[in-house]
Amino acid sequence: MRILGIDPGIERVGIAVVERTNGKETHLYSACFKTSSKLPHAERLALIGEELERVVTEWSPQGMAIEKLYFETNTKTAMSVAEARGVMLYSGARAKLALYEYTPLQIKVAVTGYGKSDKHAIMDMVPRLIKLPDRAMIDDEVDAIAIALTCFAYEKI
Repeated sequence: MRILGIDPGIERVGIAVVERTNGKETHLYSACFKTSSKLPHAERLALIGEELERVVTEWSPQGMAIEKLYFETNTKTAMSVAEARGVMLYSGARAKLALYEYTPLQIKVAVTGYGKSDKHAIMDMVPRLIKLPDRAMIDDEVDAIAIALTCFAYEKI
């Protein structure tokens, strides 16, 4: 089973493809896709959709796991990210992927065992759970891997 993990954003989107075979997860692909704030918002959304279509075509996942949004402040950012997340859900539905959504709390519990973990704990724990390429990764990319791992932890797939 291959899962496309997505950490939603408008400027930076974490994308990962993780496969489970015989109970073992393998990292196949991950990246942090970026859009420029100089572009019109609609164009940024289109670029995100195109990138997800490219990844789905190349890696053929059967499911998409995506983080549910949680914002305490900054409604302007929340709206932009929510619109981007809508494009992501549309892309997954259009590709006929099974869609799984997880709260930040669920992701933290699945990856670290503690619901109040911070970003550093996720960054530290993910490489302990799955072998990653020997290169630097920013938090959005690692979060996408964590979201895919969360899907395997919660779902009977």
